[in-house]
Amino acid sequence: MLIPKRVKRRKQHRGKLHGSAQKGNKIAYGEYGLVAEECGWIKSNQIEAARIAMTRFIKRGGQVWIDIFPHKPITRHPAEARMGSGKGSVEYWVATVKPGRVMFEMAGVTEDVAREAMRLASHKLPVKCKFIVKEAEGGEANEG
Repeated sequence: MLIPKRVKRRKQHRGKLHGSAQKGNKIAYGEYGLVAEECGWIKSNQIEAARIAMTRFIKRGGQVWIDIFPHKPITRHPAEARMGSGKGSVEYWVATVKPGRVMFEMAGVTEDVAREAMRLASHKLPVKCKFIVKEAEGGEANEG
């Protein structure tokens, strides 16, 4: 599972999720991408589950890039704890995702294989996703 090696501040505010992705909204490494269509938090174990689903389907044939990383800590109080006594301890880590964010990229396989692998991965994620293909001149062309 993905977690940061070191962090400066272990607890953060929850923050707001609105607007669209300004960074990470273009395919940088591969030929095919999986793009978020809505805002959400993606847990580190969901990212790992999507990665496993993709790599198993392509039978370790192509190459997969993960473009999101869970930097945000989410805290919880233990069950049946009394009110007060500060903020709870870190329970898990999430990646914040906005619409248009490229989450996974793939190369080295055919489009049909990539589309099916990304479809399987999207079932593991809590946000709606779409499949895109990199254009020859750098932009994205086909949306699926």
